[in-house]
Amino acid sequence: MFPRDVLSTGPLILRPPVEADMAEVVRMCSDPVTARFMPLLPDPYEPQHALEYVKNAPAKWADGGAEYAITLDGRFAGAIGVRPPDDWGVARLGYLVAPWARGRDVAATAARAVTDWLFDQGVRRVELEAEVENVASLRVAYKAGFREEGLRREARRLRDGRFADYVTFARLEGEVVAGAEPYLPFFEGGELGDGVVRLAPVEPADAGDYHRMMTEPSVAAFSVGQAASLEDDERRCRCTRYWWVSGQRIELAIRDAASGAFAGHVQLTQVVPPLGQAMIGYSLLPAFRGRGFMTRAVTLLTGWAFANTPLHRIVAGTDVANTASHAVLRRAGFEREGVQKELFPRPDGTRADDVQWALVRRAERHGRLRLPWSAGRRP
Repeated sequence: MFPRDVLSTGPLILRPPVEADMAEVVRMCSDPVTARFMPLLPDPYEPQHALEYVKNAPAKWADGGAEYAITLDGRFAGAIGVRPPDDWGVARLGYLVAPWARGRDVAATAARAVTDWLFDQGVRRVELEAEVENVASLRVAYKAGFREEGLRREARRLRDGRFADYVTFARLEGEVVAGAEPYLPFFEGGELGDGVVRLAPVEPADAGDYHRMMTEPSVAAFSVGQAASLEDDERRCRCTRYWWVSGQRIELAIRDAASGAFAGHVQLTQVVPPLGQAMIGYSLLPAFRGRGFMTRAVTLLTGWAFANTPLHRIVAGTDVANTASHAVLRRAGFEREGVQKELFPRPDGTRADDVQWALVRRAERHGRLRLPWSAGRRP
């Protein structure tokens, strides 16, 4: 059984919940964001539910776990709980942050402090998990020093009946906690734009347009691998922010700035931090071709990458017959590096050569790429 310590960390005080917290607990648990990612909370969340939460807290301690109210500047700011350690000394965290305390590293600070405290109590391993669409919770895990260990597919049912994927994280006792600076930071303002095209994260609502684009014959002709189903593409669109915050890849919708219509897709993938290298890939719907959209999208993304990440090289691989893609890369400043013979399999059983391209960080090129187009949210 854990001691009922009060924990102080930075501006936060963590203490057992009390009845005076009830009104704030109701407000927190009635918030739409909380409800979205906590499907087991009662809906609507009433004062009697908050009273049950407060009164059940001592039982959680008695059973070998812990339940803390998080306070910031004396005000209730959230909650963090610990399940009792199992026979192997493994405990699991869960947390909630009140709307008025979000964006202030409350959960990450609390999770790190509670985890350190658990190690002091003899716990060997601490786990947590976050839904792939819950970017705030994913960020908490990385900032608190947890390492990603895997993806649990369709692990829990949400309020709308859909099953969601969850990312699992863990910290081990004695493990060195590295800095949490993201290798691929999010766009300042949420998107890139130049007045003609906008680049923003792919959304689940884009799945239909994305699937239609990828099954269009002129796009499918240069795609590698088995065609994805609409359900596969829906899952892909739900994972895009998780891939980004974890530093694996960036998946963006290209939108017509005038209408907001989905025009295509551009990505940075195969990110290799020790080499400072990533690969760019892209596709465009036929209706938007011939208007310079893809050259603008590639130039915006590569310019942002060199200005905001440690990437030194951005490479591309293209089918030898895909002359339209070759032209985009040339206009965006890429240089042809070589050919890999018969790399890409074709549906008829033959293989196509891969023409390789690269764009390397250079001060003079970096300035040319960023001008006259700018990054940020457009009105």
